[in-house]
Amino acid sequence: MEENIEKRVCDLAVYIIENRTTVRAAAKHFGVSKSTVHKDLSERLELCNQNLFREVREIMEINKAERHIRGGLATRKKYKG
Repeated sequence: MEENIEKRVCDLAVYIIENRTTVRAAAKHFGVSKSTVHKDLSERLELCNQNLFREVREIMEINKAERHIRGGLATRKKYKG
């Protein structure tokens, strides 16, 4: 893996762990697509840092479990005005 990609992968992981943020928020912060962030965190991170991978996977599982709630709140806000 190229050095700059490996650095980006680790930076993304640290950002998500420190801020407990979503893939979408991390993508916006780093100026890359959600697909890139997801591939970096689910495939590439496991190859370069197992400890970070485990921590990020836990946060991503929590986000996955809560996303229907965030979606419902966004819809409520949209129509409530």
